[in-house]
Amino acid sequence: MLDLRLPSGIFFAITGVLLMVYGVVDPSRAPMTSANVNLYAGAAMTAFGLILLLLASRSKKA
Repeated sequence: MLDLRLPSGIFFAITGVLLMVYGVVDPSRAPMTSANVNLYAGAAMTAFGLILLLLASRSKKA
């Protein structure tokens, strides 16, 4: 069976890092909030991608 944690983890980690970099380089705010949405969403996506990569690496060892 195909394990989708590895490609999904890579996708979310790369996309999250790109969003975080964009949030740092262009610190513009969303129209209805004072938060830097790109930075926070990128951090959440990067964390999710790293968790998926960790779970994928643990499943290969077992």
